[in-house]
Amino acid sequence: MAETRWKATVYVGGLSPMVNAENLQAAFLPFGEIVDVSLPKPEAPNSTEPHRGFGYVEFEDEADIKDAIDNMDQSELFGKVIKVNAAKKPKNANEGLGSRTALWEQEGWLAENAVSEEDKMAAERARKATEDRPDDPMQGLEGLDVAGPKPE
Repeated sequence: MAETRWKATVYVGGLSPMVNAENLQAAFLPFGEIVDVSLPKPEAPNSTEPHRGFGYVEFEDEADIKDAIDNMDQSELFGKVIKVNAAKKPKNANEGLGSRTALWEQEGWLAENAVSEEDKMAAERARKATEDRPDDPMQGLEGLDVAGPKPE
């Protein structure tokens, strides 16, 4: 699924270990022409599971995913209730939290969080305004003998 068209792809979760690509294709074939079926393999090298419990079915036509979702979501396949949703494009492994690159060294983060000169000047003005205020809010109240409004 290297050239996956994510708008024409459904995510199928909760798959039984007995499900293979052929079974999954046969289950979704009534809803439209299928381009590709993918069952991601476990990342652990010593895993005995045939897949990670989910898969992707890519249809030729984007309109077919609506029928597939409406008819197959919460249905039973090989004794397990499956979840069918529109697939989301996977996040880039080199960006965002959880990547191996520091957040501030990532181009996307820097573009979103760069501070403009106007913002820097506004922050400097706000800092100077706080310096001009007295530190103690009670300062200047020493001459008052009575609390409340001034008596007439």
